[in-house]
Amino acid sequence: MAQIAIEGAGQADGLTTADGTPLKRALGRVELRAKTRAFLLVTPLLVFLSITFLFPIGQMLFRSLHDPLVSQVLPNTLATLETWTAEDGLPPEESYAALAQELAVARENRFSGDLGRVATRLNYEKPGIRSAVTRTARSAGQMEAPFKDAMIAADDDWGKVETWATIQRLGSTYNAVQYLAAVDRRYNEFGEIVMQPEERQIYVQLFGRTLWMSVMVTGFALLLGFPISYLLATQPTRVSNVLMILVLLPFWTSLLVRTTSWIVLLQSQGVLNDMMVWIGLVGDDNRIQMIYNQTGTVIAMTQILLPFMVLPLFSVMKTISPSHMRAAQSLGAPRFQAFWKVYAPQTLPGVGAGSLLVFILAIGYYITPALVGGQDGQMISNFIAFHMQSSLNWGLAAALGGILLAGVLALYWLYNKLVGVERLTLG
Repeated sequence: MAQIAIEGAGQADGLTTADGTPLKRALGRVELRAKTRAFLLVTPLLVFLSITFLFPIGQMLFRSLHDPLVSQVLPNTLATLETWTAEDGLPPEESYAALAQELAVARENRFSGDLGRVATRLNYEKPGIRSAVTRTARSAGQMEAPFKDAMIAADDDWGKVETWATIQRLGSTYNAVQYLAAVDRRYNEFGEIVMQPEERQIYVQLFGRTLWMSVMVTGFALLLGFPISYLLATQPTRVSNVLMILVLLPFWTSLLVRTTSWIVLLQSQGVLNDMMVWIGLVGDDNRIQMIYNQTGTVIAMTQILLPFMVLPLFSVMKTISPSHMRAAQSLGAPRFQAFWKVYAPQTLPGVGAGSLLVFILAIGYYITPALVGGQDGQMISNFIAFHMQSSLNWGLAAALGGILLAGVLALYWLYNKLVGVERLTLG
């Protein structure tokens, strides 16, 4: 048998096309052309995704680590600090002289904005240093040796080791300072990672709140979406089509309109509170505060994201044959047991897809928490927007976004391990 197989293989290798080309080589060329044609067809999509998705994410991750500002404006000062450590005490006189000279130059070139940007960047790491930089820059041009005494006289911060350690640390073009700040940590003057002061510890709490609220929104969406999807899948086509239109109706309404409508419904003098007062559930002076807190945010986000749970569930439930339930009941299983052990397990791909989709959308939601969240209902996305638009601390915003991206990728990896991406279905 082995000899026959070898001979057959040898005969196949000897086959040629009409023009004398070996058949194996011809088939390889045809396959290569097919792959090339397929690649060219998807090239526009790949280019579009690269420009609008991959490139911005890469820029964000790069900006979270790339911090060249201090090294560009204070190169001579950093050169004098190369061999200096915090254990040595205050830096030598030449460091003070170099800094005074560079601050004077930055002050003269005030239209470039370098002085303000450097002062702001240093202030992010060590609060209060901005005033020291700007105050000293105004008189740096008239300072004379010894510069150490002159600068300390101009501002006490120049007599602190931590100030110089901050300049030295931010002099590195690439550093992880922003990622430490994003998890409420920082470097002290000796290069050790320590916690931020208590009044500045906000981001870990925000990440925890964002995670918790996203889980609640996903849970409520699943709790409401499962029976809705089951009803849609088990009704006749004419009825399910009408119900599906009602499910999709929010997609045809502006997100801003839907969010502001919840403000009208949930506020203290809103529709829901008026109804509860009218039927006697609560007193007029004990109206429930359901807006500008986590409660309002969860309610509004659940309603807005509910269709993203219903659609994957419905697409899976529609493919489940009703005969499965009938067969289980004919074998003696009660209706609920048949549903729980036969029907429900078959919906897991839809449950997984819907939950994953709703959770990922919820964890990065911005408009709804900004409008109805108040102080307690803000999520990490709101602070990313704040640092991008108001404080202009783009490095910290990029670091927060990078951590959020890592969390989403970790969730996707966990889903793949527990359920399997091959079981993911959206329709």
